[in-house]
Amino acid sequence: MRKSFFFFLILFLSAHIFAQVTLSGRVIDKYSGDSLTGATVYIPDLKTGAVTDNGGFYKIENLPKIKVLVQVSFIGYKTIIETINLSTTITKNFVLEMAVKEMNAVVITGSSKASEIKDNPVPIITIDKKQMDQNINTNAIDALTKLPGVNAVTTGPNISKPFIRGLGYNRILTLYDGVRQEGQQWGDEHGIEVDEYSIDRVEVLKGPASLIYGSDALAGVVNLMLETPVPNGTIKGNLLTNYQTNNGLCGVSGSLAGNKNGFIWSGRISHKQATNYTNKYDGRVFGTAFNESDASANIGLNKRWGYSHLNFTLYDNLQKIPDGSRDSITRKFTKQITEADTFRPIVSDKELRSYKIEPLHQHIQHYRIYSSNIFIVGDGKLGLTLGYQQSIRREFSHTQATDIAGLYLNLKTFQYDLKYYLPEIKGWETTIGVNGTYQTNTNEGTEFIIPDYHQFDIGTFFTIKKSFKKLDVSGGVRYDNRFFNNSEMYIRKNSTTGFDEQVQTPDTAGASHVFKNYKHTFSGITGSIGATYSLSNKIVLKINVARGFRAPNISEISANGVHPGTNMYQIGNSNFNPEFNLQEDAGFFYSTNHVAVSVEVFNNNISNYIYNEKVLNHLHQDSVIIKGNETFKYQQSQAQLYGGEASIDIHPHPLDWLHFENSVSVVYAINKGTSNDSAKYLPFIPPVHTLSELRADIKKKYKHFSSLYFKIEMEHYAKQNRAFLAYNTETVTPGYTLFNAGFGTDIINQSGKVLFTIHISCNNLTEVAYQSNMSRLKYFEQYPVNWTGRSGIYNMGRNISFKLVIPLDFKNLKK
Repeated sequence: MRKSFFFFLILFLSAHIFAQVTLSGRVIDKYSGDSLTGATVYIPDLKTGAVTDNGGFYKIENLPKIKVLVQVSFIGYKTIIETINLSTTITKNFVLEMAVKEMNAVVITGSSKASEIKDNPVPIITIDKKQMDQNINTNAIDALTKLPGVNAVTTGPNISKPFIRGLGYNRILTLYDGVRQEGQQWGDEHGIEVDEYSIDRVEVLKGPASLIYGSDALAGVVNLMLETPVPNGTIKGNLLTNYQTNNGLCGVSGSLAGNKNGFIWSGRISHKQATNYTNKYDGRVFGTAFNESDASANIGLNKRWGYSHLNFTLYDNLQKIPDGSRDSITRKFTKQITEADTFRPIVSDKELRSYKIEPLHQHIQHYRIYSSNIFIVGDGKLGLTLGYQQSIRREFSHTQATDIAGLYLNLKTFQYDLKYYLPEIKGWETTIGVNGTYQTNTNEGTEFIIPDYHQFDIGTFFTIKKSFKKLDVSGGVRYDNRFFNNSEMYIRKNSTTGFDEQVQTPDTAGASHVFKNYKHTFSGITGSIGATYSLSNKIVLKINVARGFRAPNISEISANGVHPGTNMYQIGNSNFNPEFNLQEDAGFFYSTNHVAVSVEVFNNNISNYIYNEKVLNHLHQDSVIIKGNETFKYQQSQAQLYGGEASIDIHPHPLDWLHFENSVSVVYAINKGTSNDSAKYLPFIPPVHTLSELRADIKKKYKHFSSLYFKIEMEHYAKQNRAFLAYNTETVTPGYTLFNAGFGTDIINQSGKVLFTIHISCNNLTEVAYQSNMSRLKYFEQYPVNWTGRSGIYNMGRNISFKLVIPLDFKNLKK
């Protein structure tokens, strides 16, 4: 009897696990009834799809008998998003309607599974490859700064850290293809270690996302997403080249991907390099050149039981860092040539224009391997992601021993993420999961700002969602633990090199005890609840309340030393408590064929908010522990941030090709833990930002031209006088207005096939000399009182970009 029971149980599970179907149908135009060739039918949760043939027909094979979200899209048409039960539906036709602007999309960030952006109560904004190609970027994060509510703290052209609604660093979690990006996020002087050319789409979640991701998602998530697998039976790719005039940036990237019966593969190699950028006041800014190389590869299976993908990435960046040193008379940049640093010569024009990376530079390497999997189990799904990353950061700061790294940090991270998507019960979609990391960080150089440490994170969560016709509700709860331990450290001079080195107990005679043992467990309960209500086909209302959690990072807890690339001596505080926040969001969305309007507001209260503050000596002057470095110490307080974003896109009929898009972003930040007027605002808060764009999108083909566009932008940043003025930590930043422009087109052959695409763009057309309050170079100045009346380094001047994208389509394997 028992054997019979197990036999039938195995038979039942096998029938569910290995049952397969093929979804097929046709995609046509709503009004003409013509077939649409090249329309994409894609299933995000299974990472599989198809492209329609010349007759508008599609076919997706090896699908499990479960409910899936299907996205049907075609350029110039309104995307259809529909849930299909594959156990009852295997044939489905789609009728697309022409649209002047796409207002909906499928998103995966911040929820347990793919969902429509209009049904998701969490504030999310997206940008795709087409939009990124039509703008000038020098890294993946810069591409986001025109999105309402999104900014970046920068240290030159290739170093950007994302900020969402006034918060950044370890409060923003960056994902690469859904996997946590780990690489010394607390640091100012290096960017996010990803290949910008590999990014196909970015989803930005504006608000606490600790429910799904745990610590470090207290303020939001930036999910950098890769290209979807190509349709079965095809080999495709692209070749991209980019040249920018201001810093002579030369970029090239090539990719190729294939799919044969569900066996997928892809690969990409990229390289870009630039010399020092220039502006109206500073000329060429010494120390802003870089040389970056990237590679990635992917193999996997998409089958009836789900999918399993294995991914590899490599990032290698040689990056110079300016220190702002100048000649006091001419204000020309100077450079360090000796260890004693008693004399600095002026940098020659030849050096300023050179692509060569000087001996004093930083070398950042990042390696990643990860496996993402979905397994169909009965009517549910099991998701498993495992990954390993290694981030190596070396700062070569010794002028007379250029092969010895000063700062040398080696970060290794193991990641795990296990989710079970329960079968739907009466419309309720439920997910349970556990995820976290194990991380170690070691010092191998001669300069020590943080000690060696290791930490283990584990969090369990539960989410639930249901649709009630016009109303969608979702929420969940999570519990996190971070077990943190940093090691004590002794250092003393090496008798041969003369540089500091670590020594181990008991051999500590004559050594300095710079870091003590520290062990602590940080824990927190987080959650969210929200709803969207479709008042009509044109109006959607959203509301969401979420609680976030962030454990202090290693720098905030234990830092005690010179922070290379920042001109500061950093001091941490081991008594810090974890940050918690409670954020309320509300949104109004209105969309018709002629106008689209959105208004989003938020209120964010943070307890135990950690910020950096300059330390003064007893004479109320800058405290200097190490020559050339101002002293900063982390503090903890209560904070409130509030504001919002609004946008309007006017595209009047019959001028459907014309768009007038406008947006405004506002965030105010109050330090509620002080009575000092000069310290009542939080540091690094972006000012009011407006962006207006007049754009023409001409879809009609004319001879060898197609998809022609023209645009002109006016970007204004208001004066930021709500600065953290206490102890000279920040200064007021004047407002400025930038004008940008661009145009581009597809070049096609007689049959309409795209041969290549051209994008020509210009930023800062009028060569405005300005300083962003989010630029750290604003404070890189040895002589703040000088004959010019100016202090610090200015942002990049006029920059023209020429970009060429060539699609590759070698063959159709089925044919």
